[in-house]
Amino acid sequence: MKKTTILLVCWLVSVIAPLSAQAGVLDIGEETHLIFMREEEKLARDVYLTLSKIYPTAATFSNIGETSEQTHTDTVRDMLAKYGIPDPNPDANNLPASIGVFTGANYGWYFTEKFNALVNWGSQGLLEALYVGAFIEELDMLDIVGCPKIIVETDNGIGAGECGLTYTDEAALQTMYTHLVDGSKDHLRAYVKSIENIIGAGNYVAQVLTQAEVDAILGR
Repeated sequence: MKKTTILLVCWLVSVIAPLSAQAGVLDIGEETHLIFMREEEKLARDVYLTLSKIYPTAATFSNIGETSEQTHTDTVRDMLAKYGIPDPNPDANNLPASIGVFTGANYGWYFTEKFNALVNWGSQGLLEALYVGAFIEELDMLDIVGCPKIIVETDNGIGAGECGLTYTDEAALQTMYTHLVDGSKDHLRAYVKSIENIIGAGNYVAQVLTQAEVDAILGR
């Protein structure tokens, strides 16, 4: 009798455990935001790789673009797969052909325009390029934590505050987004350090976040 009970318990554990490990169901805000972040992380990677070719002696672009941002965009891709959501950029790792190419049905046009504008800005000089890096990292943090303005403005029924880290209750998304924010903080510090080597220590002015938020990240 005891043996039968033990076998039954083991069977129940074997059935229930995999079910509990499965991804939950995302609502439209969570799903849309996850798709959006796949493209935004790719945007960062693509811009940095492009700027690294223009400024080969500025190692910050290649160091962040080739390692961290590649990891970030792959991480979001894997999270899409976890929830059974189609990847808006399935050919993202077909380098260098995929650089600057955004194929997402909803926001591909937005990121294409963003890529072109940021590269044009960064092409004006090394200091401008470093500001582009800092801008992207500030924007990334804003868009990860809250619901990006472009998502709210799109006619998809998602309101302000209905997507992003502060909205989702899905543990896997919370963990991933927190790690992405931490990465962006490190990247912002790196870009600001390079900027202030040129303009002087303590002179960087926030571009997207509030100055208080940026100062806190920089430890000021």
